[in-house]
Amino acid sequence: MIKVGDYQFKNEQFIVTALTHSSYSSNNYERLEFLGDSILDFLVAKHFFEETKLNEGILTKMRSHFVSEDNLCRVFDNLKLNNLVKLGKSCKQLTKSIKCDVIEAVIAAIYLDSNLLTCEAFINKNIFLDNINELELLDNKSKLQEIAQSKKQVVSYKLLKQTGQSHDPTFIVEASVGQLKATAQSGNKQLAEQMAAKKLLELIIKEKI
Repeated sequence: MIKVGDYQFKNEQFIVTALTHSSYSSNNYERLEFLGDSILDFLVAKHFFEETKLNEGILTKMRSHFVSEDNLCRVFDNLKLNNLVKLGKSCKQLTKSIKCDVIEAVIAAIYLDSNLLTCEAFINKNIFLDNINELELLDNKSKLQEIAQSKKQVVSYKLLKQTGQSHDPTFIVEASVGQLKATAQSGNKQLAEQMAAKKLLELIIKEKI
């Protein structure tokens, strides 16, 4: 039986389909990906609505981050699904888009194989919803935006450099407000932006600008 993370499938056909690309077979993950996308959006929104008291604007940004292609690719890699995905000869490589689609299809497969509660537990654990450090970074990014707006300035993020292989990149990002700048690096571009925003916010507070 095929296992993804801690979840053991009862009906293997669900997960086999979820791991099959359209270039390999007409019986592929596309319909499951459609369902999984909606389930993921709903359960991520539900989690942060219930677990935080943040406003709608920040909640929207948090949901966007956790269901983003970058984050879902990270989930795909952590679950070590590379060798399980079936690709046809016309599909040369496992792209970020395919990885993202597969994760959404897997979520739908778990839902169909079990129930919404089990699916929710899988998402909460594997989509990193309880990663407090990331939540704090997202909050700092929002605070930086609020400070910039109060001073009628704009927060900008610039990718300074990208190094490493496509499967293990490092992003160096610069955040700036007016003349103030801060840089940070991470294997995830969005996280690098968030870390740079945190540094810049600390600099603004220190300088009392």
